Amino acid sequence: MHSLNRDSTSPLEAGVAQDFEPVEILAGNESGGLLLLCDHARNELPQAYGTLGLPRAQLERHIGYDIGARDLTHTLAARLGAPAVLTTFSRLLIDPNRGEDDPTLVMRISDGALIPENAYIGAEERQKRIERCYRPYHETVSATLDRMTASGRPPVIISIHSFTAIWRGWARPWHTSILWDLDPRVPDILFAALARDPALIVGDNEPYDGALRNDTMYKHATTRGLAHALIEVRQDLIGNAQGVADWADRLEPILREVNAVEETHVVRHYGSRADPSRTRQALRNRT
Repeated sequence: MHSLNRDSTSPLEAGVAQDFEPVEILAGNESGGLLLLCDHARNELPQAYGTLGLPRAQLERHIGYDIGARDLTHTLAARLGAPAVLTTFSRLLIDPNRGEDDPTLVMRISDGALIPENAYIGAEERQKRIERCYRPYHETVSATLDRMTASGRPPVIISIHSFTAIWRGWARPWHTSILWDLDPRVPDILFAALARDPALIVGDNEPYDGALRNDTMYKHATTRGLAHALIEVRQDLIGNAQGVADWADRLEPILREVNAVEETHVVRHYGSRADPSRTRQALRNRT
């Protein structure tokens, strides 16, 4: 086990960057108006980190990655001909869907599991993970968006995630959920389209809130004024190839519908519920 807060040389410092690429890029039509993202695509780690001191079975759980999200992203990207950017590292190494100043950027405990290699992480090691894994992902997303926007059609951003069917003994009822902030353009279309299937239970900012300052959507969509949404699918529904295919069948035509609406390709700045000014205003409204 590495003593990351004590050693002056971290695993990444010791040359691991050469054998681990933190970003997976799927080529697609960059003038097509749609970019797919997957923040928690895989549960892999650079070789020198081993398993972060965890039994391998823990990394296979939802704490290591979003089960089924990578396969669903791959399938949708292929069908839509859309580019996609995905991470290749476990969220337990560092969570790309957090701001750099977020205290949960490197989790010490996740769903009851203590992560030994994270328990005593120091500022230097935290910064190395940011520079070698976190930032390359976000820089790739940013560069891709720059090129797509320069094509003359600002893209819609769709982020694919998954959530556990049961949380602390409670069965979550939603089959899927849309996470969003203040920009309603894509969520409105998604909710209306998913409502056509009366068998679906669709969450609205469940089981998480879509307003998180400096997360992926805030960083790349909200600040740029790009239309966007985060789609969550329950993990038991996309845990195998058939489930992924079924959900790709459901989401593909809806994303085509989203992409065909010209308003979703207009830059509009809605701001965020997570912005400090809005938070202060909300507190004033409550008093």
